[in-house]
Amino acid sequence: MTRRTDLDLDMEERCRLLDDWVDTRRQIAALEAHASDLLIGRIAVHDADVAESPFHRDAIYRSMIAEYAAAGHIPRATVEHAFTDARTLSRDLPAVRAAFQAGTITVGHVREIVQASMVVSEAVLNNVVDAETLGLYEQSVLVVAEQDTAARTRAHARKVAAALAKQTVVERHRRATDERCVSVRSVDDGLALLTAVLPEWLAVAIADRLTRMAREIVRSRNDREPVLPPLEPSAPDDEFARDLLPGDPRLDADQGQNIIHGEDGTYTTDPLAGLVDPLTDPSSPDIEHAIADERTLDQIRADLLTDLLLASAPSETLGTGLDAVQARIQVTVAATTLTGTDDRPAELDGHGPLHPDIARGLAGRNTGWSRLFLDPTGLVTETDTYTPTAPMRRFLRARDQHCRFPGCRMPTHRCDIDHTHDHARGGRTRTDNLSHLCRTHHTLKHPDIDDPYRWTAHQHPGGDLTWTSPLGRTYTDPPRRRVMFT
Repeated sequence: MTRRTDLDLDMEERCRLLDDWVDTRRQIAALEAHASDLLIGRIAVHDADVAESPFHRDAIYRSMIAEYAAAGHIPRATVEHAFTDARTLSRDLPAVRAAFQAGTITVGHVREIVQASMVVSEAVLNNVVDAETLGLYEQSVLVVAEQDTAARTRAHARKVAAALAKQTVVERHRRATDERCVSVRSVDDGLALLTAVLPEWLAVAIADRLTRMAREIVRSRNDREPVLPPLEPSAPDDEFARDLLPGDPRLDADQGQNIIHGEDGTYTTDPLAGLVDPLTDPSSPDIEHAIADERTLDQIRADLLTDLLLASAPSETLGTGLDAVQARIQVTVAATTLTGTDDRPAELDGHGPLHPDIARGLAGRNTGWSRLFLDPTGLVTETDTYTPTAPMRRFLRARDQHCRFPGCRMPTHRCDIDHTHDHARGGRTRTDNLSHLCRTHHTLKHPDIDDPYRWTAHQHPGGDLTWTSPLGRTYTDPPRRRVMFT
């Protein structure tokens, strides 16, 4: 009988943990598939509502998306993608749906497969290819999807879809150009990821130019002229050895100074007499030490990109016409931090903490800061300025920061200021009856939407906003609690 060693037992445990993890991931994928099936059932209810009230098609759809986003605490766009994926799986991709239910592919795979399939579906709709082409697409994509990552499936699925839909490379690139965009995502510690989705040749050209400029800076940074501070002006009564006549006893009293005589009775003092040699001693007070540039190539590229985007002036010759456009941010900082009493981080609203020195620098360059008062719970209640509209808008921007529908992150400058209690029905124009809502969520509570699809909102003292869905579910969005200057 063979004796099992500790090593054998250890390997069995490792294998068990790995197998259990893989099986759990498969179960998670199967549960995600079940959740998708539930969305398919909800789509059937949606379609029946639309058939009964086609005039309210848009309101019915937006209300459904808002309900699921609020109930699941997930972004509206994510819910819309989930519904789109579910409908496509049910209607066009039965084999992919079956693999999803079996747990052999994940929700990430499904997202990529569905998105790429739109090209084939469009070709079928336009009678460019036969309906059976979707089946060929599924078979070709699943061969990779069931064995590889979602990211690799994405590249493969797009290539297969383009080939089956008979698109040329030029056509694919032209369609992809419409997807160009710029986005910002916080990565903590005061940093953010600025992502630009551009045509590939433009992106490569930009990276190449930044690299060339950065390398030139690295090559020449040891040859740069030091920037020295200005000399302090001397007082009117200061006396210098060069102003004294020969034989003046004050010259003898000035120890360490040697007279250098020139022609025609001229003379001067030796500034280096009695001092250390500045050429051999770096501690000499006569040497100005320039700060060395020790940035890495990546850091220089990042600084160059920032300088080019923020410091360069757009040119009418290049057809931009953007000279009057300025960046706009909103910063919240305590008064004690502004005055230097403490170094608590400020906050770049909607993104995260901001270094106090940067906040103080911004405050010194901007005249649009307003002082805000808070109640004992930390909620903003009023400002100390008084004008018909601007102070109220400043107050609401500082309080809300983004759309006040639960989970929505649309920034305030892209939202409407809405009367919670309709102005036409007696609602007053004051801060405890106003809030920022993006256009999508603003229209959910419009009175022209039928009752079965309309949402209602109620604002409590202190700014809490409670939404009631058509199903009678309530979702509350509280304002941020903090000390604010804006």
